[in-house]
Amino acid sequence: MKMRFLTNRFLFALMAAGIPFLIFSCHDGKKKPAETVQSKEVWTCSMHPEVIRDGPGSCPICGMELIKKETKAAVIRGIALDDLLQPTDQFVVSSVPVVSLQNEKKAVPVEALGTVTYDTRRINSISARVSGRIEKLYVRYRYQHILKGDRIMDIYSPDLATAQQDLLFLVKNDPGNEGLIHAAKQKLLLLGMSDEQLNKVILTGKPSSTVTVYSQYSGHLHEAGNTMPESTFSEKRNDANASMEELPVKEGMYVQQDQSIFQLFNTENVWVLLNIFPESQALVKQGDPVKFTPETNPSMSINGKIDFIEPVYRPDNKTLTARVYLKNPMSMLPIGSQVRAQIFTGKEITTWLPKDAVLSLGIDKIVFLKTAGGFQAHRVVTGITNKDQVQIISGLSESDSVAANGQFLVDSESFIKVKL
Repeated sequence: MKMRFLTNRFLFALMAAGIPFLIFSCHDGKKKPAETVQSKEVWTCSMHPEVIRDGPGSCPICGMELIKKETKAAVIRGIALDDLLQPTDQFVVSSVPVVSLQNEKKAVPVEALGTVTYDTRRINSISARVSGRIEKLYVRYRYQHILKGDRIMDIYSPDLATAQQDLLFLVKNDPGNEGLIHAAKQKLLLLGMSDEQLNKVILTGKPSSTVTVYSQYSGHLHEAGNTMPESTFSEKRNDANASMEELPVKEGMYVQQDQSIFQLFNTENVWVLLNIFPESQALVKQGDPVKFTPETNPSMSINGKIDFIEPVYRPDNKTLTARVYLKNPMSMLPIGSQVRAQIFTGKEITTWLPKDAVLSLGIDKIVFLKTAGGFQAHRVVTGITNKDQVQIISGLSESDSVAANGQFLVDSESFIKVKL
């Protein structure tokens, strides 16, 4: 491929060196094509090719007779002097292949990476309904799996003991006062006693010293206040055993009424948080179908849809977050694992250019637009990139031709300036 970048200083250098160059003439303001430069005789040494003479003679280095070598100057037709005098960072004289906009209607899937995390709608709390002391604790460590109905702890409470004695006094001394007996029972139920425990107290006539707290939900156990356990470990805990260390709640500790002691995270329902890059954000919308491939099991394929697109960027994140709600039976998708996703946007994109034809200057994207005398740097607005094609939103028409590989036209010593 032949390419020449000529400026004023290059022309003066050619004239000073005595190298043949193109001669242009102007008549009545009109440009004429360059004339063909005729060949000339050049004599050189077969042993020392750097020796160049205009006629026969001897080599000044080795004394050998010079041999004749015929050369021809390069011929460039159809290029005016004004083209050669333009700045190299705006205009390029070259003969490279060109391409035009391609019109093609197709739905382009958007590639995205995501992370499996807890569904925050499935976070539940286990609280103390009565003030007292923890007599017995049946759970010991974080991530312990709890089922609905499992025993969590036994609490001894003086207030609970007093309320049971009041109920027994009414049952024994005023059994016909159903209103007060019913109110005393409701008080004990509100303090955390079950119907089974309450009936046992009435039948035996003896108050129970403790009340058992049962789980009303299923999930993984965490201490209260830990709403994002996976981020806690990465920020506060560096050792691998930290995730399985014992809970800070101990037997003998006192709790207050309505105090949240534990939280349960249900993993049967999860969120997949997808990171949508800026060039694809205009294409993705709520309801678009998604196909997942977990990195923990590349042979698995899971289908879903975009359920929610967060309206703001997360801290220290330059991508938009889209949520997909999924069922997770048997915990097939571990919390914190990565997934690859294809979002089928259903958009019809019609104008494309090869990726090599578009150059990125940071914020601006440019192509080299074919003109009468060469190629001119031209700004375009691009969209998404699909394999080896780039979407062209504006800046070109179907009749325009651009250099097929714009990188070849870039002068490494020049900064490209786009003509407005």
